[in-house]
Amino acid sequence: MADLMKFVQDELVARKDFPVFGAGDTITVYYEIREGEKTRTQFFKGVVIQRRGSGNTETFTIRKMSGAIGVERIFPVNLPALQKVEINKKGAVRRARIFYFRELTGKKAKIKDKRR
Repeated sequence: MADLMKFVQDELVARKDFPVFGAGDTITVYYEIREGEKTRTQFFKGVVIQRRGSGNTETFTIRKMSGAIGVERIFPVNLPALQKVEINKKGAVRRARIFYFRELTGKKAKIKDKRR
C-alpha cells in the first residue's frame, strides 16, 4: 500500500524545484492570493524555524517580526499557490528546529551568517 501511495505521489503531483534551505536561513516566499476574481502576488520574508515531513507532506515554518509582534506562517512545499522561494541569507545554527528563537529579542535574535 505504501508503494502505491509513493508511486501516485511521484507520478501525479507536480514537483516544484526550490533552492535548498534549512533552519536559520532568511528566505522570501512569493505566493499567490485570490481575492474574488482577482489574483495578486504577496511575499513573506522571515527566518526558517523548521522543516518538517517528507515528500508531499513536507512543510516549512517561517517567522518574521511585524513591529513588536512575531508572526509565524506554515507553508506546505507542494502548495500550488507558491510561486518562488528566494534565499536572502544562509544562517549558521546547530539545530534543525530553532524554537528557542521565539523568545529572543534584540541582538540576541541575530543569526550569524554561514561561511561559504
